[in-house]
Amino acid sequence: MSRSPIENHADLRIGVVEFIAPDEIKVQLDLEAPDGIAANAGLPREFPRINSYVLIPNERGHIVCQVEWINIERSAFPKRKGYQDYGLIDLPFPIRKMKVAPLGILKMNSNEEFKFQRGVHSFPSIGSPVLIPTDLQLNSIVESGSNRRVFIGTSPLTANAEVKIDPDRLFGRHLAVLGNTGSGKSCTVAGLIQWSLDATMQGENANARFIILDPNGEYSKAFEGIAKVLQVSEEGENCLQVPLWLWNSEEWRAFTQAKSGAQLPLLKQALRAMRNEELLFQSDVNLKAKKFIGIILQSTIASENKGEPYQGFPHNKNFTERLITWKKSLESFDLEAELLNALIQRIEELINGHKAEQKNGWVNYFEYTVEDIESLIKVTRETFMDLGGSDSELYPKNEDIPIPFDGDVFLSYLEALAQETGNEQYLEFLNARIRTLLGDSRMNSILGARTERELDKWLEKYLGTGEKTSVTIIDLSLVPSEIVHITTSVISRIVFEALQRYRKLNKKVLPSVLVMEEAHSFITRYNDNTEGNSSSICTKAFEKIAREGRKFGLGLVLSSQRPSELSPTVLSQCNSYILHRISNDRDQELVSRLLPDTFRGLLRELPSLPSQNAVLLGWASELPILMKVRDLPFEQRPQSDDPDFWNVWTRKNDQEEDVMREVNWKEVADDWQEKERTPSAPSNSLEEEEEESTDNLNNDSDLLDLDDIF
Repeated sequence: MSRSPIENHADLRIGVVEFIAPDEIKVQLDLEAPDGIAANAGLPREFPRINSYVLIPNERGHIVCQVEWINIERSAFPKRKGYQDYGLIDLPFPIRKMKVAPLGILKMNSNEEFKFQRGVHSFPSIGSPVLIPTDLQLNSIVESGSNRRVFIGTSPLTANAEVKIDPDRLFGRHLAVLGNTGSGKSCTVAGLIQWSLDATMQGENANARFIILDPNGEYSKAFEGIAKVLQVSEEGENCLQVPLWLWNSEEWRAFTQAKSGAQLPLLKQALRAMRNEELLFQSDVNLKAKKFIGIILQSTIASENKGEPYQGFPHNKNFTERLITWKKSLESFDLEAELLNALIQRIEELINGHKAEQKNGWVNYFEYTVEDIESLIKVTRETFMDLGGSDSELYPKNEDIPIPFDGDVFLSYLEALAQETGNEQYLEFLNARIRTLLGDSRMNSILGARTERELDKWLEKYLGTGEKTSVTIIDLSLVPSEIVHITTSVISRIVFEALQRYRKLNKKVLPSVLVMEEAHSFITRYNDNTEGNSSSICTKAFEKIAREGRKFGLGLVLSSQRPSELSPTVLSQCNSYILHRISNDRDQELVSRLLPDTFRGLLRELPSLPSQNAVLLGWASELPILMKVRDLPFEQRPQSDDPDFWNVWTRKNDQEEDVMREVNWKEVADDWQEKERTPSAPSNSLEEEEEESTDNLNNDSDLLDLDDIF
């Protein structure tokens, strides 16, 4: 015979409501309520327990509440049920009270299945019973929601109910995994990826896509045999390559520290020249002259649009001096006279008509009229067309388009451009930075001339072909510190822009996940003093992904042990959080802002959370859940274990096996100093060494000569 709901409530009752407010409810526990183990709800479990759940019936179902605190009040008289013998003298009796926070409503549908919904529309009244939930109800609270496809852990407060997540919610609106070192943060990130892959592998033609930026080189072991690991090496198909031609102008500016006055415009002009596949370095003089006249034409049109050449001193003086420089350069070209005569003659007329030397040594510069400038533009355009130019060449490609070019050619062009414009002194430091970049052997395999020259091949290497699941681990551990932020910025930006263009062409997104380990080192706060450096450029790239990535199918996963050092923009765009143990006061204060006041009790457990335990909250979960993350097999864990000092010191582990650490400092030193592992055969004689030195000098003659550029 089935029992009525009232009989069920009687068995599950633990107290009554005695105080009600929108954000808190106070409960007086019955004298008969369990004080250690509750066995009336199914399986025995601890009760009462902080952050566990209780139910309060109402007309819509059951109000789900979370326990915030429990205390004891001393009462002069016991509040016992039933008949009382007033002839007896009662001793003071402890009364237990409990404060709970309302979370939502647990409803039962026609199939007698429970479903949890956030928010409380109607509150209970004074005297309403408070119930301990059954195992089925607890499971329904934790496992509510549709599309719970990936099992990530269990909830010890809800009878070990399985915690499952919807990948669309977890990855689609960005995730932050935060916690101290040793709290299980890296294992959680690796587990989320591994368990998601396991879930997708159950179907045919799986096509998951993860790109992991790994600063410490700890994820290679976790995905051995599954992932493609790209790392710094001299050769091989898995060599990490981020060639210079992938950098945009802001990344070049951050590395070279180019100033906005003279350096940045020339840097961008040189980049535009490279993107437009300039032919200045070929021997055809006509091509050199055509390009130079094209620059004159563009510069004059730009000056006319700004009104600079004819709006008084010093604009008229500067433009006249510019004309003098152009005339000398045009006369230096070894071309047939009739090709350049008209332009040279027109420039000479303008110089003579606007510059007059006085007897006292002063020079007068006269203002230019609109007609003067338009006549110069007309003659310059005609000369440009006579040399084979076209209108399309006057509107060059943007300096940020990833079109390949050689670093040496870029540097030579920039030096020649500085010489031609008379700005050598302003570009000296900038050129030195680029020269150092090109000459550093540590960076050669990442940025050098032997890197990938085709954009589609680079994208296939980092993003996969789209035919099967792709996990790419980018090992940043050996990337030189001078370029590690730029390298990270370029990779993340190119991935984002590639997915932007994929949606543009295909009218649908290609879901991908970008994982940033040790995010506090790459996505840091910046201010006016750090604006424009490589760290802020990297942060800005991730801020753009955080704001717009969801629209183009790019999810972001951040892992950090110092959330207070993260960019507020990026952290605020994360809609789901997994919080491990956090003990730092500043970090706790920041994390506390992620939750409304009703959930602050959960955050008080953060400083004392054991490893592998975490709080899941945000868009991926209907309500904050204290969970134990699934066990990850040893072979699938990242290499982030604590150092085993005792085992190495004693040379024995738990299995009494000899733990030996062989040390070969010569091998370490050779690798550090970039020496060849296999020593080359010694020279037979002094003459051979001199002959080899002569060959090296002869090879240097292949370098570009600046005199050949203009």
